[in-house]
Amino acid sequence: MPQRKSGIKELRKTRKRRMHNLDIKTDLKKTIKQFLTSVNDKNTSDAQANLKLVQKKLDKAAKRNILHDNTASRRKSRFSKLLNTVVSDK
Repeated sequence: MPQRKSGIKELRKTRKRRMHNLDIKTDLKKTIKQFLTSVNDKNTSDAQANLKLVQKKLDKAAKRNILHDNTASRRKSRFSKLLNTVVSDK
């Protein structure tokens, strides 16, 4: 535990930031899970709508430095490829 007043304040700020980032990450994970279930069910219309939402949330997470830019780009690419395989199978 910090002893000085500035350290205590810094700890409060760190906890608040951590919880904010955790909320964004869990929301992103839930959205990805929805996308993957719609892909597994071969529901293309839902999958396309969920893909747009996933890409939007990945971009926001990258903008806020929660994810690295390349990580967000890689995931967007992989998810769009996955959707294209489902759409081409039909």
